[in-house]
Amino acid sequence: MSETDVSTAPRPLLLSDGRPAAQAWSLDPALRHLNHGSFGAVPLVAQERQNELRAEMERAPVVWFPELPGRLAAARTGLAAFLGVDAGDLALVPNASAGASVVYASLERRAGGEIVVTDHGYGAVTMGAERLARRWGGRVRTAHVPLDADEQQAYEAVMAEVGDATDLLVVDQITSATARRLPVEPIGAEAARRGVPLLVDGAHAPGLLATPLDGLTCDFWAGNLHKWACAPRGTAGLVARGPLRDGLHPLIDSWGAPDPYPDRFDQQGTVDATNYLATQTALDFVDRTWGWDAARRHMDELAGYAERVVGAAVAELTGEDALVDVGMPVPGMRLVRLPDGLADSRIAADALRDRVAAELGVEAAFTAFDGIGYVRLSAHVYNTAEDYEYFAERCVPVLGAWARAART
Repeated sequence: MSETDVSTAPRPLLLSDGRPAAQAWSLDPALRHLNHGSFGAVPLVAQERQNELRAEMERAPVVWFPELPGRLAAARTGLAAFLGVDAGDLALVPNASAGASVVYASLERRAGGEIVVTDHGYGAVTMGAERLARRWGGRVRTAHVPLDADEQQAYEAVMAEVGDATDLLVVDQITSATARRLPVEPIGAEAARRGVPLLVDGAHAPGLLATPLDGLTCDFWAGNLHKWACAPRGTAGLVARGPLRDGLHPLIDSWGAPDPYPDRFDQQGTVDATNYLATQTALDFVDRTWGWDAARRHMDELAGYAERVVGAAVAELTGEDALVDVGMPVPGMRLVRLPDGLADSRIAADALRDRVAAELGVEAAFTAFDGIGYVRLSAHVYNTAEDYEYFAERCVPVLGAWARAART
């Protein structure tokens, strides 16, 4: 790495006592963690709080479970404030895919109805839409959005597939495989004008976007708090507005079933819900230590540096520009094109992810779109410029060798 490159690197964030930020997490120091976007990472203080809550639950379960709905309702108030929504619109679900499944299970049957998705959609959510279409005896229409499409081009590509037969529109706010935004705000406004229900998959939005639902008109929105917001595993929110929300029910029927939305989601039998109760601890830790706005700025600056460093290493290897125009970029994540021969399908990308972790000691995300492989670089507060310099210097040459072997 040249001196010029390193001089542009963002400085590492430190804890209030001067220690490296990574020491507030329990991440394996033998691995380089460059894939926060997939599964997040939980600060130690939030893990400890969840363990305390679990101990409380096990000490007196007959006291714990009857009191739990009230505690979850109180927790929703704080989480709603973080998202910038009304607590009465927010239900707690295990993940964004579960939120989408709630919507799919709750919509009334529409004989022959069509569902519109995009080719950037998250696989599990799209598969759920396909199952719903089969139950309706309808079909799924896929809007093809070019990777480099700007806001207007992406809007036109999506709305071109929406017609009189469309009964549901499903659009990502931030795409998983391609690390770009889709113009959900204008799409939502037009969908509402046409009377087409809109489900926004906001899996990556909480923590990465300050107020993900500002200016957004939609019937349903689902976002993960266990990704960028660093909540314990299995913590997400489903926001529902408008008349269709009264038909939403948890995937598990429980004694809260007669309660109104969203209260009926606060009672799920003997499910361990300590993750929801410990989430505020994670949010407060980041806010108290750096402030969320400063944390987001750092994540975006570091992701931009990662893109430049890794992109330059791949370009030097292949002789071709590896930087990617994603049309509507997002903070905290970047794509870099891989050498030909790597990750040309989702299955191949997942296999490459596993091999890089096992052989190179790096947790990284590899994705495929239109038969082209990419490394999706994520950056959080515990990451440093040196993480991405290591990947560029040590891993990219190995990836180049693997690519040459694959091509031959």
